[in-house]
Amino acid sequence: MKLSTMLMYDGNPRTAADQVAALEKAGLDTVWVAEAYGFDSPTLMGYLAAKTETVEIGSAILNIYSRTPGALLQTAAGLDNVSGGRALLGLGASGPQVIEGFHGVPYEKPLARTRELIGIIRSGLKREPLSADGLFQLPLDKEHGAVTGLGKPLKLLTRPERDSIPIYIAALGPKNVEMAAEIADGLLPHLFYPEKVDLAMGEPIKAGLAKRSADLGPLNIVAGGMLAIGEGPETKALLDFARPLFALYVGGMGAKGKNFYNDLACAYGYEKEATEIQELYLSGKKKEAEALVPTEWLEAANFVGPASYVKERIAAFAEAGVTSLNITPVGEDPAALVAQMKDLAS
Repeated sequence: MKLSTMLMYDGNPRTAADQVAALEKAGLDTVWVAEAYGFDSPTLMGYLAAKTETVEIGSAILNIYSRTPGALLQTAAGLDNVSGGRALLGLGASGPQVIEGFHGVPYEKPLARTRELIGIIRSGLKREPLSADGLFQLPLDKEHGAVTGLGKPLKLLTRPERDSIPIYIAALGPKNVEMAAEIADGLLPHLFYPEKVDLAMGEPIKAGLAKRSADLGPLNIVAGGMLAIGEGPETKALLDFARPLFALYVGGMGAKGKNFYNDLACAYGYEKEATEIQELYLSGKKKEAEALVPTEWLEAANFVGPASYVKERIAAFAEAGVTSLNITPVGEDPAALVAQMKDLAS
């Protein structure tokens, strides 16, 4: 299994990016760079490309609304070039709070938009003229808002490093998961519970795989959590550091009735907890919300405990179809933890 990590930074991504080189030497295979409504992901990915030699560099995620298909194509091709063929393109719908609030773009038809985008990007990487007649109109004509009507199908001016870059979709909802299993190279789920994943996405994955083209190869799944290996109770206590993240997503990432992570908690069987966490979080009682995050879920979704226990969790993730463990090392020597995890995962 591959090992990946999410680039974690607290306002200074340069410092965090410099640490990735040490993790690369310890055996890290992939680093994912988030964007949300902070610094843009491609800039940091380009910086990482110059700081590393072998690690794959992925966006997790670039939203499908704030950049045109042509811009996403240029970004993917450019990053793949400066990294020497190490780019991964992670895409996702994000949420209406970010898309409509930060970018000022209507949050509509995420599934159709994702599907069309991926088709256009893949075509563009092969240097085929960009052409679309769906949600996207390429080239734009007067009927669809063109001012001059002079647009014509254009192909990428420069030659890409590769004519195919792996595309991952961040998905949780059944229809989105099914689409990812059908058309994407990989799936990026969040707050992953291996033993209960079938309750949330088992059937959608099967349905998507049944329609999947053999040309795509096997579906990659990237999932994981905090990594802390140790025997004492102080190591187990580190699980509490994951509570704010879980409470944020289940309780505060969206509004009532429009929170994909709250729906995920319900699918895992935590309907009561999910409702109470959301009510507390949205009313400002974050600590109380964090306390209600089920410990069972925290234990299952993270790699915290003795090496023997961590190895059991690795096996559980593998059994659930995960091909890359996405870890967040917590300790004085993150590189040593990555090296130890690499050994356990092998």
